[in-house]
Amino acid sequence: MIDRFLNARSARIFATLVASLGLAACQTVQTTGGGAVGVERTQTMMVSAQQVEQASAQKYQEVIEEARAKGVLNRNAQQVARVRAITNRLIPHTAAFRPDAPRWAWEINVISSDELNAWCMAGGKMAINTGLIESLRLTDDEIAAVLGHEIAHALREHARERVSRAMATGLGVSVAGALLGLGEVGQDMMGSIARVTFELPHSRLHETEADRIGVELAARAGYDPRAAITLWDKMATRSAGAPPQWLSTHPGHANRQRELADAAARVMPLYETARR
Repeated sequence: MIDRFLNARSARIFATLVASLGLAACQTVQTTGGGAVGVERTQTMMVSAQQVEQASAQKYQEVIEEARAKGVLNRNAQQVARVRAITNRLIPHTAAFRPDAPRWAWEINVISSDELNAWCMAGGKMAINTGLIESLRLTDDEIAAVLGHEIAHALREHARERVSRAMATGLGVSVAGALLGLGEVGQDMMGSIARVTFELPHSRLHETEADRIGVELAARAGYDPRAAITLWDKMATRSAGAPPQWLSTHPGHANRQRELADAAARVMPLYETARR
C-alpha cells in the first residue's frame, strides 16, 4: 500500500516536472515582420533556431553531395546562372521581413530531376529541380515566384515550427529520456529536417503565408507578382487540376487564384517602384 502510494506520488511529481519543463521550453516568437501582405501570426517553438539551422546545413550538404555523386548537380551552367541571378535579386529584400536574413549563408543549386519541386531549408539552403523550370517553361518572373515562396518558408521558420510541434506530441518521452541520460531532445534533428523538407507537405496555413510573403519578395525585387497566378495555372494544368505534393495542401484552384490576386494587388505599388 505504501509502495503504491509512493509510486503514485512519484508519478505525479514526474508528470508535474515534465509539464513544467515543457512550458519552460516553449517560446512564443515573432519570426518576421508583417510586410505589406500582413503576415503577423506568432509561433510557438520548442527547439532553437540554431539547432534547426545547424541540422539543415548538415542535411543540405548530404543532399548536394549525393546529387554531385549521381552527376545531376548543376549540369547546365547557363540555367544555374539564371537561377542564381534571380535568387540574388530576391535575397536583399528579405530584410523587409527580418533584418538578419540578408546575412544568412544563402546557397542555391539546380538538380536535374523531372520532379516538379523546389525547397529552402532553414538558413537559406535552397534547391530547384530542372523539371520545374523546363517542363513548365517558367519565365524569370515565375521562377522568382517559386523561389520567393520557398524563401518565405525559411523566413517564417516553418521547419522549426513543424519540428517543434512534432516534439510537443512526444514531450514526455523526450524529457524522460533527457532526465534519465538516454538522449537529448532533438537528437534526431537531421532526420526531422529531412522529413519536413522532403516527405511531409506543409500545412495550408504555412503555404498561404509563404505565398503571400513570396509575392511581396518578388515585387520588391522587380518581378511581376502576378506571375504567381500564371505559375499556379501551369501547375494545375500539368497536374490535371491537382497540385504536386509540394503544394498539395493549398486551397482549391479558384480560392488560391483569388488569394494570389489579392496579394499581388497589395504589392503592385512595390513592383512599380522597383521597376522605375
